[in-house]
Amino acid sequence: MSPIDHFAHGGLTPVLAYAMSSLGCMLGLLLSSRARLAEGRESAYWLIGAAVAIGGTGIWTMHFIAMMGFSVAGTVIQYDVPLTAASALLAIVVVGAGLFLAHHGRQRTAFLLSGGVLAGVGVAGMHYLGMAAMRMSAHVSYAPVTVALSVLVAIAAATAALWFAGRVTGALKIGAAALLMGVAVSGMHYTGMLGMSVEPHHTPGPVGGTPGIDFLLPLLVGITVVTVGLLLAVMLSPSERELRHEQEYLTRAAGPHPRDGEGAPDVDYFGTPRG
Repeated sequence: MSPIDHFAHGGLTPVLAYAMSSLGCMLGLLLSSRARLAEGRESAYWLIGAAVAIGGTGIWTMHFIAMMGFSVAGTVIQYDVPLTAASALLAIVVVGAGLFLAHHGRQRTAFLLSGGVLAGVGVAGMHYLGMAAMRMSAHVSYAPVTVALSVLVAIAAATAALWFAGRVTGALKIGAAALLMGVAVSGMHYTGMLGMSVEPHHTPGPVGGTPGIDFLLPLLVGITVVTVGLLLAVMLSPSERELRHEQEYLTRAAGPHPRDGEGAPDVDYFGTPRG
């Protein structure tokens, strides 16, 4: 019988993990929809916020909450703090890189797929880096086929996320897309966990690191602060409809742009016709 239990707290951790993943993805999609209607530095700020929401809350936090339900009979599990923090940073960076690549490539297939592969491999790397941060009195190994499958699932999930981020608009569509993304992220996590084998040491020794529960309060406080801040940014900014109307107005106001000045009206600095 395997000493591994992925659901030590029953359905609580997978349900909470899925809910947090969907929430983070929904916020990220809202932020990326703003980025599509902005230009320059403002667009970059929205994309950075989307990377934090999807990579930090939607992916890494989901992973960490799910790991709270992971236990191994015969040993305690603790975590290496620097490696755990590095896995969170990696998730945000690779999702951000994928978002910027897909955004600046205008969602062209080559850019979308490149961003999906980059983000997917990075997210899988985040998962296994987070697993490497575990400290226990046991030997851990992985089935290569299952690891490869989890990477493919991560790439598919990341590509779908980038596609949604570049196209989905409206509250209902964004909500539905976020729920699907939550399923994909959770699926990647548990696919990777299925390929894990643990053999406890016959003589348990001291385990270094920090108990996972010690991360929980700072994690929840940090997530709450970041989520509220990003939600306020969305709520206080013009709505997507208002931004589209402003874009259309500016386009109409600019009118046609004659080439090389041919046919341009003869006006002074203030727009008053000369003569």
